[in-house]
Amino acid sequence: MGDVQGYIGRELGRFTAEILDFLRIPSVSAKSEHNPDTRRAAEWLRDRMEGAGLEAEVLETAGHPVVLGEWRGAGLDAPTVLVYGHYDVQPAEPLDLWDSPPFEPEFRDGRLYARGSTDDKGQLYLHIKAAEAHLKGGGALPVNLIILAEGEEEVGSPNLVPFVEAHRERLACDAVVISDTGMFAPGLPALLFSLRGLAYFEIRVVGPSSDLHSGEYGGPVVNPAMALGRILATLHDDQGRIAIDGFYSDVLEWDQEARDAIRDLPFSEDDFAESLGAAPEGGEPGFSILERLWIRPTCEINGLLSGYTGEGAKTVLPAEAMAKVSFRLVCDQTPQRVAELFRGHVAAVTPPGVTVTVEELQGGMPWRAQLDGRLKEAATSSLLKAFGSAPVLAGGGGSIPIVGEFERILEAPVLLMGFSLPGANLHAPNEWFPQENIELGIRTLAYLYEELGLA
Repeated sequence: MGDVQGYIGRELGRFTAEILDFLRIPSVSAKSEHNPDTRRAAEWLRDRMEGAGLEAEVLETAGHPVVLGEWRGAGLDAPTVLVYGHYDVQPAEPLDLWDSPPFEPEFRDGRLYARGSTDDKGQLYLHIKAAEAHLKGGGALPVNLIILAEGEEEVGSPNLVPFVEAHRERLACDAVVISDTGMFAPGLPALLFSLRGLAYFEIRVVGPSSDLHSGEYGGPVVNPAMALGRILATLHDDQGRIAIDGFYSDVLEWDQEARDAIRDLPFSEDDFAESLGAAPEGGEPGFSILERLWIRPTCEINGLLSGYTGEGAKTVLPAEAMAKVSFRLVCDQTPQRVAELFRGHVAAVTPPGVTVTVEELQGGMPWRAQLDGRLKEAATSSLLKAFGSAPVLAGGGGSIPIVGEFERILEAPVLLMGFSLPGANLHAPNEWFPQENIELGIRTLAYLYEELGLA
């Protein structure tokens, strides 16, 4: 590898300082007031790609831009690897629950705290530094490399699929690598074999034309907040199963061998409960915690809003009530079918006296890995060299909708290999990334490019 690994060691301080600069940019794609920051993050990333030795440009979409970096110097006979990541981040609220400001990165107790440190700016940047180590420390990359960074992942990637389809030939590759996931445990890497999909809705219940005095009107007037509560209470049965007719008809039942492999993983239910500060008693009976997280669907209430919620008392009968409801889907479910079933269920259980609308907000397909032997072997060897431990196969409870679209459009296998740790507070206050994995992640990815170049 020439002096690739030595270069990483010598430049690690600068690499880390650059990550901190990246994290200071509040690239919150969901908030229009941060549009200039999101643009600044894209341009910053383009400049850093160019500084690493890639040709890079900011390409416009109907929303936030895509940053595309390329190096094609390995030749026609060498494989082409596409790296995908995102430079946008979740909103940081509630700000008062952060122990340090979300966009002022801080190291504490071996952790890097900042919004985007794990999801996904910190992990994306590891790939750029691994590429730089090859180009400047070793003189060349052993693979042709494309790095595609979008700015809309946290709002459902509405413009990414059209972008990939429009640039299909330019993005043609032999493998896609994504580091937007985590390790199974400290010192124990993981390769993901599945992701859950997503169907996300807003329910709005409307009653009287304005808020009313609950004493003067309570009784004959149907309370939208109460009506919404009744609707939401019908979504699960007493055993924790989703009580929507037909919901489980498309759910893939995993074979016993796969379920046994999940149960054999070194997982402590007690440690998991301690990390939550709550007993994990939810979900379907008959499935382990990891099975409920990885291979079973869910229905969750993500937010509720109605009536008076300020200090003290106000005896109001609210005119409206709203809830955000999301479903995590598993193979072979689709967001479209779940939307149809959900709308039908809500219509059937809505009490008279109110009007209910259901709006679809986001959707994404579940995914199951089709790793070829060489890709899995290269990832295993790379992780073993850097961490001294071979990876386990694990599932992901979250959603990365573009994964299946990459496979469909580019006809290339996808490798999900991340470096965060359980409990990293994704989408929550005090998001963090393990400090040591900045170096180990860059070293792993540098090894991975070398291993894939041997194919």
